[in-house]
Amino acid sequence: MPPLFGRRVSWLDGAAGGLAIAALVGVVWSPKLNNQLARATGSMKTVRVQVDARHVPLADPEALIQSARDDQSLSLIVRNQPAGRVKVVDVDQVRRSVVDLLPNGEVNQAEDPTEPEVYHLRFDLEAEAETGPSGIVFGGTKLKIGSPVELEGTLYRVKATVSGVALP
Repeated sequence: MPPLFGRRVSWLDGAAGGLAIAALVGVVWSPKLNNQLARATGSMKTVRVQVDARHVPLADPEALIQSARDDQSLSLIVRNQPAGRVKVVDVDQVRRSVVDLLPNGEVNQAEDPTEPEVYHLRFDLEAEAETGPSGIVFGGTKLKIGSPVELEGTLYRVKATVSGVALP
């Protein structure tokens, strides 16, 4: 290579310069900076997300519900990537019901007695997410109804599905 600044430049110097530029680009386009830019431009808004965890085998469902309420926040994992912490607004146990048609034409509805050890839980969550024309982006991933997620608290980690997304 030709001399530069009175010194001869080798290909190793060029590779080191390329790595330095790549590192600088990585720092500038970090997710934290993107979140700060989104917050400054007003595209970050508070969203409410309902997540259903179905067929969760629990020995003590009240302990898990109370633990989630006491934590007040939990980790949300979307497509095996940590997406951040979200605030727990409420946790409810969803009970399935059985509908029975009586001979006289009346409809009788009762709780399903067949699954006493398997529970369905609904987590009502709140978080800051980037909103745009394509939907809600949380932790760099689009979050839509039907998206599989994992919820992780101090005593639990359950697989769930997004069942509702709303801007309050």
